[in-house]
Amino acid sequence: MFDPLIYLVIFFALLFDFINGFHDTANAIATSVTTRVLSPSQAIFMAAILNFIGALVTTEVAHTIGRGIVDPLLISNKVLIAGLLGAIIWNLFTWFYGLPSSSSHALIGGIVGAVIASKGFTVLNSKGLVESIFMPLITSPLIGFIIAYIVMQSIFLLVGNLAPRLVNAWFARLQIISAAFMAFSHGSNDAQKSMGIITAALFSAGLIPEFDVPTLVIFACALAMALGTSLGGWRIIKTLGSRIIKLEPVHGFAAEASAALVIIAASFLGKPVSTTHVISAAIMGVGSTKRISAVRWTVARSIVNAWLLTAPMAALVAYIVFRLVAHF
Repeated sequence: MFDPLIYLVIFFALLFDFINGFHDTANAIATSVTTRVLSPSQAIFMAAILNFIGALVTTEVAHTIGRGIVDPLLISNKVLIAGLLGAIIWNLFTWFYGLPSSSSHALIGGIVGAVIASKGFTVLNSKGLVESIFMPLITSPLIGFIIAYIVMQSIFLLVGNLAPRLVNAWFARLQIISAAFMAFSHGSNDAQKSMGIITAALFSAGLIPEFDVPTLVIFACALAMALGTSLGGWRIIKTLGSRIIKLEPVHGFAAEASAALVIIAASFLGKPVSTTHVISAAIMGVGSTKRISAVRWTVARSIVNAWLLTAPMAALVAYIVFRLVAHF
C-alpha cells in the first residue's frame, strides 16, 4: 500500500540538503572571503555552482548512508521523517549560534535516534555504522590536520625565503582554485546523504526495484544544496575564517587544498565525512605550523565540543520527535 508520508520524507530530505548548503557554505568559502581573495558574492556564486556539479559525480556515499545504518526494508517513513527533523533542528540551532557543527553527524545521529525510538538498538547495522560511517567521520579530521600541516611546511620550504607580499600575491590566485576544489568536494560528499535517505524511502516502498539512486533524485538533491549554498552562512564563515587563526592567502590555500583532497577521496570510496570537521581541522593544522599559540584553542575547543554534541543531541531530538509523531 502506498504511503503518502513518502512525500514528507522527500520534502524534509531536500530541506535538509538546502539547510546543509547554507549551513556549510563556510566550509568552501570562509578562508577565501576572509583573506579577501574573493568577494562574498563571488565566493558564494562559485561555491553554489561547484557544489551542484560535485553532487553529480558519484553516489557511493548515498549507498553507504542508505544501507549502512539500518536495512532500509526495516524502517518506516515516520522513522526517516523524525531522523531528518532531528538533524534539521540541530543544524538550525548551531547555525544560529555560529557553531560549525557537522551536518553529517546531525543526519546520522538523527536517523540512529529515530531507529532506536522505533525498533530499539538491535536492528542497527553495528558493523556498518562503525566501519563505514563512524570511523571515517572520526579519522578524517585527523588526516586533514596532518596533511594540512605537511602541505604548509612544504610550502615554507619552497618559498620561505621569498618576500611575504610576493608569496601571498601568488597564493591569492592559487586560493581561487583551492576554494573551487573545496566547493566541488563538499558537493560530492554532503549532497549524497539526502540522496541515500530518499532512495531508502523509495526502495522500502517498492517504488524502485533495487537500491540505485534515481537520476531525478541526484539532480533534486544537488539543486537543493546549491540553492542553500547561494544564501550563505555568514555566522559560521566568521568562526571558520577568522576566529581560529589569522589567515593569509597561503594559509587558506594549504587548508582548502588539504581538506578537499581528503573529502574527494572519501566521496569516491563511499565514506561519509564531515566537511566542517575536515576544513576546521585543516585550518588548525595550518595554524600549528606558525606556532602552537597561533591557533585560538579556546575557539577550537568550542568547535570540538559542538562536534562531540552533534550526533547525540540530534539523536535525542529525533527520538523525541518520533515519540511525538508515532501515534499519528
